[in-house]
Order: sequence, then structure tokens, then C-alpha cells
Amino acid sequence: MKDFIDKIQVVDLFSGAGGLSLAAKNCGARLVFAVENDPHAAATYRNNFCQSSQTDGTILYADSILNLEPVTLKNRHFENGIECDLLLGGPPCQGFSTHRIKDAGVNDPRNQLIYSYFEFVNILKPRAFLMENVPGLLWPRHKEFLAEFYSLARNSGYTVLEPTVLDARDFGVPQRRKRVFIVGLRDHDKNTISWPPELTHGPHGNANGLDNWVDCSNIFGDAHPNDPNDIHMNHGAALQEAFKNTPPNGGSRKDSGRVLPCHRSHDGHKDVYGRIDPSCPAPTMTTACINPSKGRFVHPTLHHGITARHAARIQTFPDNFIFSGGLTAAGKQIGNAVPIKLGEVLIKTIIQALESRIIDKELLQATA
Repeated sequence: MKDFIDKIQVVDLFSGAGGLSLAAKNCGARLVFAVENDPHAAATYRNNFCQSSQTDGTILYADSILNLEPVTLKNRHFENGIECDLLLGGPPCQGFSTHRIKDAGVNDPRNQLIYSYFEFVNILKPRAFLMENVPGLLWPRHKEFLAEFYSLARNSGYTVLEPTVLDARDFGVPQRRKRVFIVGLRDHDKNTISWPPELTHGPHGNANGLDNWVDCSNIFGDAHPNDPNDIHMNHGAALQEAFKNTPPNGGSRKDSGRVLPCHRSHDGHKDVYGRIDPSCPAPTMTTACINPSKGRFVHPTLHHGITARHAARIQTFPDNFIFSGGLTAAGKQIGNAVPIKLGEVLIKTIIQALESRIIDKELLQATA
């Protein structure tokens, strides 16, 4: 293996448990440092990336990006000609929502995250950055945030590609999961990138020669003995009885005969308390993926919600990746993560562009 100096140097801001970090590591990159404010996610990151046997020097800053000085971190981590190649993670956009009560949110401290983020961009000067967010980022309510993001990126000397909505199942992940990805490139006249990456999977019988979407039937095998994430919610007797009455492998709440007052007033939320169908890609793993009251998160055949390990497997985390903080905290970390297999495709595409340094401006379609 090459000395770590010769590896792609990666920084992960807003890292969460480390989904993109793990993808980068699997692509041969070196994780220089990460920033994560949530204590449970920070503990998970530290345990999986910063132990002496697992790292080539990765440092975690368990703090808010607002409390860190990018100049100090650059001087500490990037010396002797070593530069930051790829910056992962993106600032949340909730503070820029136009759905406010009067002036509520105008001084939302989360608004400052976007400026702090670009302070790191301006100081570290990564050769590329990759931002991930939910599709709602493209809703009109977040127009202000997106416009500010692109303006700050251009002012920082980056060509930024149009936001791209990708579905994880199109890249071999056993899950229907749409997310927005934005790529920025420094010195764009010296790089080319084939973006978005070409799809590798599609529906059964597709005429494009793609592999079939991966179903989630292999997710529900036994976990390793003593796996701390092999845990699920404890349900009351009434709910367990409802699950017993729900047909296996895709049965819905209405099939169980369990009707609550809120269900009588409307016919929505049909997936709530539904079983996962293992013959298809799983539904999107949200931050409440371990709670059957929040979606189709009941085990295909057993009478309880899926375990944290099931959810992690659906996100293509390996079984030796352990989440800290208990069931609810683990579910939140898993739901916030980028699927590892999808992250590998994205990061590999960016690394290839950085290493090629071939001019092809037609592939760089920056927003106006």
C-alpha cells in the first residue's frame, strides 16, 4: 500500500457516524480529520475510525464547526506541500427555510453554518467538495440557501455542477433512497468529471443492460453474536398482535385490522406499521427507521420492528461497524448516513477526475 502521504487527502465536515468517510476509506483515501457535533455520532465515528489499529492518523473534532478555527486546523494537518483533495459533507439548510412565522428563523444560528463551511473551503482550498442533502433542498422554500451556497462557492473559486438527484437503488444499494448531491471543483480547467455517474442497476427486464435492482432479502439473516446493534423496539401486546395479523413479506397496516382514530379521518400513511417486502429494495431508511409507527419498518416475517443492524445493512454498512448510543441514537445515525456503496461510486468518480486532470469544460455545467 502506498504511504498515506500519496493518498487522496479527505476532510469530512458534518460527518455524522461516517458513511461518506467509510466510502472514502474504501476508495483508498486517507481521512485526515472529521467534525461532528452530535455526541452519539461522534462516539461512533471515533470508535470506527480513530482507533490506533484502524487509522492512518484520523482526528475527530467532536465540536460545532462554529467553534473551530480553519486556519489552525490547516496549519495542524496540511503542511509540507500536502493539500486537501476532497472535502465531504455540507451544511444543513433548515435555517434558510422561507416557511417562517413572521421573522422566525431570520437569526437562526444554523444560517451561520453555511458561512463557516465556506470559511473552511476558503482556507483548506480542497480540490473538490461533495455535498449531500435531501431532495427537499430543491424546493422553493430553500431557494435562498441554494443561491447563497452557489454564490459563496463561485466566490471561493469553484465551478459547481448542477444539483443531481440520485436514487441509491440505481447503484446497487438494496434501498429506495433519493438524495441530492452537489459537486464543486477547484481549477476546473484542469479537471474533467463524468457527472452524474452512470447508473449500474435498474428495474427487472430493463432494456439498458443494467443489473437488476438489489432486493433486501439478504438483509435479515442472523447478526453476529453479541452485536450491540442487534436490537429492536419492545412493542406492547396490542401492537404485537397487530403484527401477527399482518401478512408476511409486504403486508400493510390495513391488513392487520388495527385502526386508530387518526386512521379513520384520512386514508394516508398506508406504510405505517407495514412489513418490509424482501423481494424489493427496502424503503428509505429515515432517522426513525427503527420505529414502525414512522413507516414501513416492520420485519418481513417476525413480529417486531427491524433492528438497528438490519437498517445498517440496508445502508450497506458492514456488520463490524458499531453504532453508539443505543437504539434511537443508532437509528438516527443510520438514517442520516449516505449508503456506503453509493458513496463509493460518487467518491471514486471524483477521485478519477482529480487524478485525470484532463480538460473537458463541456462536462462542467455550473449554475448561473
